[in-house]
Amino acid sequence: MSTFNKGIEKVEVTLKWDPSPFGTPDNDLDIIAATYTADAPHGGPAYLVHFDSRSPDGTITLNRDSRTGQGFGFDEIMTLELDRLSDTYTRVVVGVAIQQGEGRKVFGDIENTAVRIREGYTDLAENDFAEVADATAARVAEFTRDEAGQWRFRAALRGFDTDPDAFVSQMGG
Repeated sequence: MSTFNKGIEKVEVTLKWDPSPFGTPDNDLDIIAATYTADAPHGGPAYLVHFDSRSPDGTITLNRDSRTGQGFGFDEIMTLELDRLSDTYTRVVVGVAIQQGEGRKVFGDIENTAVRIREGYTDLAENDFAEVADATAARVAEFTRDEAGQWRFRAALRGFDTDPDAFVSQMGG
């Protein structure tokens, strides 16, 4: 559990959406985390975690990847163990992208979308993407390491109109 002095240690980002109507292509949303180094906090990411993967050091893991939104509650889960992340990294940006395999889809096209960011039992942020309904991807959170080495959270909802590959290069900007 974080306090104002202690900083953020371990967070869980969860994503939910309803399955597509019967007879229509599946909706596939993905959580993406980009990690940035101290010498280039707004440059290109040092690495990405997405699509059933984990960080090289195991501190950021996509625990559950849904390709359809089927299930109860939050279907896709990513864990970020920020307190274990090397001092080399000072910024982590988290986003959500809609796969565009069967024509262009935006958040407004998909029923009951929501992202929740929590540390332990404390909700840091929750959003239903209504503010970015016309976007195909969205940055949802930013974690930065302060001068004392503690991680801080900032809700950072910003919509993008791009495909998932282009989004990963733009989301940290």
